[in-house]
Amino acid sequence: MMLDTAVLILNTDRPVREPVAKLRGFIGDQFPDYSLLHHHVEDGYLYTYPKVQYKIIEGTPLMIGIDEGAKVLKEISGDIKRLELGNSIYRVSSKQINEQEAEIIPQRVMYDYRFLTPWFALNEKNYSTFTKIESFREKKLFLNNILVGNLLSMCKGLGIIVNTRLHVHSRLSEERIEFKGISFTGFTGEFTVNFRIPDFFGIGKNASHGFGTVRRIKETGTIN
Repeated sequence: MMLDTAVLILNTDRPVREPVAKLRGFIGDQFPDYSLLHHHVEDGYLYTYPKVQYKIIEGTPLMIGIDEGAKVLKEISGDIKRLELGNSIYRVSSKQINEQEAEIIPQRVMYDYRFLTPWFALNEKNYSTFTKIESFREKKLFLNNILVGNLLSMCKGLGIIVNTRLHVHSRLSEERIEFKGISFTGFTGEFTVNFRIPDFFGIGKNASHGFGTVRRIKETGTIN
């Protein structure tokens, strides 16, 4: 399936050090009429795969829009002159918006991906299960299954039907992550899967807040 995507890169006068939640909150407050930017609607929240996602990669803030979200980013990009994040104000010195049609689909080809930001894999229930697993191999299989589930959830949220079995191999390390003042277990590293994921898409919990951002490294071969 082909999706319209737009990546809006905001070059600021100095690297941004605040958490992504501050960026998301500021942009949402600046453009309250666009529910895709803040996921608030009259009767609650939008609970689906986020069509607008916020990232801060090595101090550079960026946003990715998917389909309707791509249109929103193109509409608001000209009005973003500065970022007020907590007690810090950043001047947006230049902007770059990259548009493309991106394919998201299972493949017979295996691709390597790297997490640019920690993957928020575990909820309260599966965290308890994960900590009780003693075998490294079993922990790895457990995480691989969660990763497959995250990819399928992403596809469901984007209206994509997957009829092909996904094969995942991961090389991950645990990392403590902070979110809304609470410490969680996240994961960084690389994984291989027979699935094409566009660069900067987020996988897993709290993708709209920048967690689980991936980038393709290379194509590694085909499934036998």
